[in-house]
Amino acid sequence: MLTIYEQVIFSLAVLISLYVAWGLTIRIRKIIARGKGNIDWKLARKRIFIVILKIITFQPVFRFRFWPSFFHGLVAWGFIYYLIVNLGDVLEGFILNFHFLGTGIIRNLYVLGADLLSVAVLIGMVALVIRRFILKSTDLSTRDDILLHPKAAHGIRRDSAIVSGFIIIHVGARFFGETFSIAANGNDPWQPFANSLAGLWFGLNPTLLVLAKHIAFWLALGTILLFIPYFIYSKHIHLFFAPLNFLLKPERRSLGELNPLDFEDETLEQFGATRIEDLDWELIMDAYACIMCFRCQDVCPAYNTGKVLSPATLEINKRYFLNQEGVRLAKGKSSSQSLIEFAIPTEAVWACTACGACVDICPVGNEPMRDILDIRRALVLMENNFPDQLQTAFRGMERTSNPWSIPSTERMKWAEGLEVPTIEENPNPDILWWVGCAPATDARAQKTARAFIEILNAAGVNYAVLGNLEQCTGDSARRAGNEYLFHEMALSNVEILNEASPKRIVTTCPHCLHTIKNEYPAYGGDYQIIHHSQLINELIADNRLNLNLGKSGKLTFHDPCYLGRQNDVIVEPRKVLQQSQNQYVELPRSGKMSFCCGAGGAQMWKEEEDGLERVSTNRIKEAYSTGADLMAVGCPFCMIMLSDANSENGNKLQVMDIAEIVARQLSK
Repeated sequence: MLTIYEQVIFSLAVLISLYVAWGLTIRIRKIIARGKGNIDWKLARKRIFIVILKIITFQPVFRFRFWPSFFHGLVAWGFIYYLIVNLGDVLEGFILNFHFLGTGIIRNLYVLGADLLSVAVLIGMVALVIRRFILKSTDLSTRDDILLHPKAAHGIRRDSAIVSGFIIIHVGARFFGETFSIAANGNDPWQPFANSLAGLWFGLNPTLLVLAKHIAFWLALGTILLFIPYFIYSKHIHLFFAPLNFLLKPERRSLGELNPLDFEDETLEQFGATRIEDLDWELIMDAYACIMCFRCQDVCPAYNTGKVLSPATLEINKRYFLNQEGVRLAKGKSSSQSLIEFAIPTEAVWACTACGACVDICPVGNEPMRDILDIRRALVLMENNFPDQLQTAFRGMERTSNPWSIPSTERMKWAEGLEVPTIEENPNPDILWWVGCAPATDARAQKTARAFIEILNAAGVNYAVLGNLEQCTGDSARRAGNEYLFHEMALSNVEILNEASPKRIVTTCPHCLHTIKNEYPAYGGDYQIIHHSQLINELIADNRLNLNLGKSGKLTFHDPCYLGRQNDVIVEPRKVLQQSQNQYVELPRSGKMSFCCGAGGAQMWKEEEDGLERVSTNRIKEAYSTGADLMAVGCPFCMIMLSDANSENGNKLQVMDIAEIVARQLSK
């Protein structure tokens, strides 16, 4: 179809476009390589089919904002198909009388798909343009008090305008080009939309139709050549890096599992991340994968309660900084600013509850929470810069192996008057109960522990506790950035547990569950551990508990972040509760979409950063909205935070642990 001159010009344009794009690609590769760690390319082979399925189904996006996701999906599916369409159009343009995929049924199905998806893309793009530029959806922006790169607010809208225009011109020109071909060559029932529109051009001069077809070709494919270099520079490079994120992210036992630091390596000069090149390579790549959709901001408990933290702007600021300093970083030089200076302010770093909501919701697999915790490590270990209130918790863990500063000799005071076997008294139990620190100190948590004993005894479980040997798992130290303290506590606990050699561990604390299950394996401790709701569910299923069912009142359940979202324990607590209460109602934000209680990320040991309200207050008001009389929890931190919030707001419902609810219904 193309003349020889057009072919030469097009070929030169392709070479120039690819040359510029290749240079930018090499620079990005060098920037990502500045990060810590190495890529395990074997992971790509293991994940390739799952990633292809994710791309085809657009599955991660549809968890949130259905209609915007649907229209985005129309554009994405059309663009994937257009990879084939563009190849076919180039071949037909260069080869005389060539018909891509022949002239039979395969060709007919191919052009039908192109016709339908062309219209789908145009509909999707128009809807998205209306949403961003006319309706100006607040989902696509942040508050004025949030740190945002000075070029970002304008830059995101500019990128969106340019890319929207490109897609509409690219797909629209190709679609109109087909209408010109139909007008020149006759009806094509396999292109119903183009066929309908082609009637506008019937009767036009054939030479004019050929010219129009050539113009459409250059608008459709020429715009691609102009766009490719810009695409690499803009946020829309996520089309390439999102699949890479899914293919190459290091394997994790949980979205909250953190990488240990090697304190034995005397060559290390940096612990945690002060500058962007101190981050792990995959966290640098996150900046290129970011869609800038602000979904993570929408689910962030800190942002939603008025704190100055936005995980979205953290990634956006990283991306704009990389565009700004890419040449410098690619040459191996240090970045000119610290992460605290350009990416996220110190106050925002300490506002994070480490709940993992931002990681869980991200449609491209980004992990902003991990950046924040790595920055905390640097603040604590390199600069000795952290909130004063954390000093008390750190000192307690250093001196008495728990943040409450309770001596080990008083660890079992909560069990006075009860017969609770220790591991010395029962060295070969079926279940080792990791009690946790809270029952040793907090009166409310002690009620949970005593209720759980009732359940274990009623079911005839062969169990034991570590007693005075038990220590804090170190979860709060690690989430607060004191990695060295966590390192020491983890080594000590692994030694104790390996000596006990438990068949199975149970705990009433999701933070203990997460740490022992997901983080102790890096220290030589690999154990089978479950949450007490899982054990209770097993005991009920095995008919080892005789319950008086049918209590009146309405019950709801708050999913602890480190139980549901971080460790996928969602079904078992509900099974237990639904067998213990005749009216069960879900909170609007539940399961993996649960809202934090506000205690995680070591917030338990410090004052919340300034905001509009406490995280726990936001959550308890949501519970009130359900009309429930009783709110069940499965975490001592959640119990403390939500009980306090309930008290401050008029005690409008009861807050009880799952174990307490079951224990009160045991047949005596």
